[in-house]
Amino acid sequence: MCEERIHRHPDMAPSLQTAYARRWWIACTAVLENLFFSAVLFGWGSLLIMLQQEGFYSHLCKEFNSSDSSVFSMNESLTYNDTLPKPWLTCTDQERVLNLGFTIGSFLLSAATLPLGILMDRYGPRPIRLVGSFCFALSCALMALAGYDPSVLAPVIFLALSLNGFGGICLTFTSLTLPNMFGSLRSTMMSLMIGSYASSAITFPALKLIYEAGVSFMGIMLGWSSLACLIFLNCLINWPKESIPSPEESAYMKKVILRTLAVDHKVTGDQFYTHVATVGQRLSQKDDPEDKHLSKEDLSKAAKNRGSSATFLQSASSSIFLFSLITMMMTQLRIIFFMASMNKMIEYLVLGPQNNIPADLKLQAEYTVGLYSSVFGVMQLLCLFTCPFIGFVMDWKMKESDEESKQVQKLTNATRAFVFTNILLIIFGVLCLISNLPLQFLTFIFHTMVRGFIHSACGGLYAAVFPSGHFGTLTGLQSLLSAIFALLQEPLYTAMLGPLRGNGFWVNVGLLIFSFAGFALPGYLQIYRLRLKAQMTKEKDPAPVLLEDLNHPNGVLEGETTA
Repeated sequence: MCEERIHRHPDMAPSLQTAYARRWWIACTAVLENLFFSAVLFGWGSLLIMLQQEGFYSHLCKEFNSSDSSVFSMNESLTYNDTLPKPWLTCTDQERVLNLGFTIGSFLLSAATLPLGILMDRYGPRPIRLVGSFCFALSCALMALAGYDPSVLAPVIFLALSLNGFGGICLTFTSLTLPNMFGSLRSTMMSLMIGSYASSAITFPALKLIYEAGVSFMGIMLGWSSLACLIFLNCLINWPKESIPSPEESAYMKKVILRTLAVDHKVTGDQFYTHVATVGQRLSQKDDPEDKHLSKEDLSKAAKNRGSSATFLQSASSSIFLFSLITMMMTQLRIIFFMASMNKMIEYLVLGPQNNIPADLKLQAEYTVGLYSSVFGVMQLLCLFTCPFIGFVMDWKMKESDEESKQVQKLTNATRAFVFTNILLIIFGVLCLISNLPLQFLTFIFHTMVRGFIHSACGGLYAAVFPSGHFGTLTGLQSLLSAIFALLQEPLYTAMLGPLRGNGFWVNVGLLIFSFAGFALPGYLQIYRLRLKAQMTKEKDPAPVLLEDLNHPNGVLEGETTA
């Protein structure tokens, strides 16, 4: 028996049944893996400080007494620690070059989802997760290599950040299939996965604390690379080779599998091919003693539902997807720009529009920037605790709804989730306009909540409205287009550093006005919901049917026969 199993599964990938039995282990480890190894680039502010301390591209800075540069103060202020590297010159040109690396990495973090979605819909999540964990481990090793001699190997950081973004999104994207194992808790589990992904911005601030405690940059990155190898091992042992079906698909497949041995059915045409294909794929699975009969009505209904399922082009061109695309593009640009410019905006709040800045004020500004970037990173953990709230909203009353009203309830829940998320986004935009340093802590909280909520709401909407076979590709297409649009953050950031001299007020004003476009999606969902509800009411109460044709001599409808 063991030899047969090994022969059938040479890569030792567990079956779906085995993976389902281990679903809580897989889900819990996926949360931890997302938390420390997925979208860690969202903690860019802390990594930027470490790269500056290591001297990456410091040769672009002028002499110490130049108004455009300064010695990184934290190395001088922490004189009690002799293990920190020597201070390096920092300047705007250096930040601009390093921010380009962040732009590339964050772009891949979103843009790679389209090809990944296509591959995942075809081959399942396992091979993608294996490749992603390998790329992430390699990215950390390359960061360590670049830190060995930044004056020569500094360009390697671009490749490292690119692999980091690509590997991170592989881990995140594949984990979004796991909620399919949890039935009616699917939206809640999905929001938990997205919450851990959004909270991963805490990783670099945590590594920065270790770095400031005296551990070398190379040692941190090599250790982090070693831990990433455990993800590869965990995926190899526990993740199934097949795609994980949605709960609706599982229920249908179970009915067909468990009743297929009945021989008193006359199934023909398309129903026959659907029936045979299903039996051929699942014949080796166990029978369920509770289900013994297969009605022709079940097969007919299932075949009809499958045949009427929307194609990918129909899903991608639907109004719901297009409106969600507008919402996600706008929100993604808002989020990415704040992450890229946060350090500079904090610095501006301390220094103001000054030309000749005293050295002591520079020291205070750089210390404040380091402190606020660390606090921002720690606050990313809020995503892990707040995202399940949106999942709870998306799952509201789903157990109480019958099959006919579930679709209406899904749309109702999605509308509420997007309205709430967009209100938070507007409040966040208003807070960004207020020049008050302590108020930025509140801004961090709203930014964190919006990041987690928007992805959870969008993922829950796609899972509820579109066919499950399109989930990966649709999510990938949306992420790709959002990432392309979010590239606008680079010219916006350049404009803030140049003509605006570090003041992001007018950029934030424009982004706040643009944020109101996010209400278009819940508005359309409400209209769509009312139409669907009216259609369901019409189907329940059809127009009266004339049973007699008085003009017909036999008193029966034309074309009708009598027994």
